[in-house]
Amino acid sequence: MSVKSFKTILILGGLFVMFNFFNNLFAQGDNNQLQAAINEGAYLVDLRTQGEFADGTAKGAVNIPLDQVQNQIAKFKNKKHIVFFCRSGSRSSQAKAILEKKGFTNVINGGTWQNVSGLVK
Repeated sequence: MSVKSFKTILILGGLFVMFNFFNNLFAQGDNNQLQAAINEGAYLVDLRTQGEFADGTAKGAVNIPLDQVQNQIAKFKNKKHIVFFCRSGSRSSQAKAILEKKGFTNVINGGTWQNVSGLVK
């Protein structure tokens, strides 16, 4: 094995480890909890930009980009469940933290929009 091949393998392995680390860091609650919340009519919030939202989202979701969450707190009051999602789960993790700082306890990081979309019936 050449040094160049070995370096490539190390780089790819490192990227794989980093992907799994961030995937777990921003991971949503288990899909059973998420599915139950969706089945109970959760408020589905796509945190991506309007352009990303226009490209596809989960059925019944509203679009509130992450940078607008702080100014839209009133929209989250009196919701039994709130499910945030985005492209990778990073923005949904941030939005969840914003609402939790405001005292909300009913917020779920749904991860990616594809994950949430796949659970919506």
